[in-house]
Amino acid sequence: MFDEIQFDRIRRLPKYVFAEVNDLKMAERRAGADVIDFSMGNPDGDTPQHIQDKLVEVMSRGKTHGYSNSKGIYKLRLAITDWYKRRYDVDLDPESEAVATMGSKEGYAHLAYAITNPGDVAVVPDPTYPIHSYAFILAGGSVAKMPLIFDDEYRVDEDLFFEHLETAFKDSFPKPKYVVVNFPHNPSTATVTPAFYERIVAMAKRERFYVISDIAYGDITFNGYQTPSIMSVEGATDVAVESFTLSKSYNMAGWRVGFFVGNKKLIGALQKIKSWLDYGMFTPIQVAATVALNEDQSCVREITQKYDERQDVLIEAFTKAGWKINRNNASMFVWAKIPECVADMGSLEFSKRLLVEAQVAVSPGIGFGEYGEGYVRIALIENRHRIRQAAKNIKTFLKKYQGEKNA
Repeated sequence: MFDEIQFDRIRRLPKYVFAEVNDLKMAERRAGADVIDFSMGNPDGDTPQHIQDKLVEVMSRGKTHGYSNSKGIYKLRLAITDWYKRRYDVDLDPESEAVATMGSKEGYAHLAYAITNPGDVAVVPDPTYPIHSYAFILAGGSVAKMPLIFDDEYRVDEDLFFEHLETAFKDSFPKPKYVVVNFPHNPSTATVTPAFYERIVAMAKRERFYVISDIAYGDITFNGYQTPSIMSVEGATDVAVESFTLSKSYNMAGWRVGFFVGNKKLIGALQKIKSWLDYGMFTPIQVAATVALNEDQSCVREITQKYDERQDVLIEAFTKAGWKINRNNASMFVWAKIPECVADMGSLEFSKRLLVEAQVAVSPGIGFGEYGEGYVRIALIENRHRIRQAAKNIKTFLKKYQGEKNA
């Protein structure tokens, strides 16, 4: 019987927790509910006009609609390395130390596919953005989880991080080959200092592993915080690669433009496997991405300011509604502990009830891993009016459960 044929790689994937909330959200909308949606990090603004204009110009020239370069056209790879030079004073070779990807998620999946042997172990902090773990699992590897601990201002306890990392190396067999780091962190928004990267590069050289760093939210920072890069550390290219995406900084999520830079062996592996699997992004998109990286960055500052202001509005409004949330220094998310009166529900049940009873959609923390339980992720993708309306709905919702708890 064909029903007995199994697909082992797919069977390794658990049920996607976020699908439950998304299915409920769609059902509520079909029933006529006005759902205020904070559940996905999908920017609500348009791509800046000068980037759109370049796309239209190039696609209208002719001879730009054929197959492109799977690793990215040279001008885009040069723009990527120039971006690193301007931002971090890092010199990178656009030929051997940079590759353009169809968003950073595709890059992660294909990088893991290229470099993972069966049984290889990657250490991934928990909670985590799911692809950071499941890219290795899909490639036939294994993941060793370690808790990510941070304070009330979402600053990583770096000493404890390295204690946990040392423990992961002692407890794992075979010895881990890769360590994934992602700061500003998705989902928790946690941040690190430049010294963090100095320590992990030194440890990577000592223990012989590769570091895969993700700074997707590196541009979106507040209160004077500036995102450091592992590439700034001397010798980082011996042991590390780093990814970035244009999705958030430039409101280009649907364009699918990202990149990896760093270690020549890992970049070469990603370039090679992409040459077998795809023909690269549409050339006009790559040219427009070059303009995004090279030209006036005031649009990035405007987008960042919007998220900064929305976070202020959300924290003030939700606090008045009875849900106290601490302010963070980076990313387009808020990582919020579930209110005490509903904490016993757990993050998934809380998210489902909040959606059905208050018409507010958030992402349950358990979907990001065991240590995400007790939290939800709130994306700052609704405007001020909608945020305040959500707070009113939440206030009524919490009053109901607070009353039940006191009864």
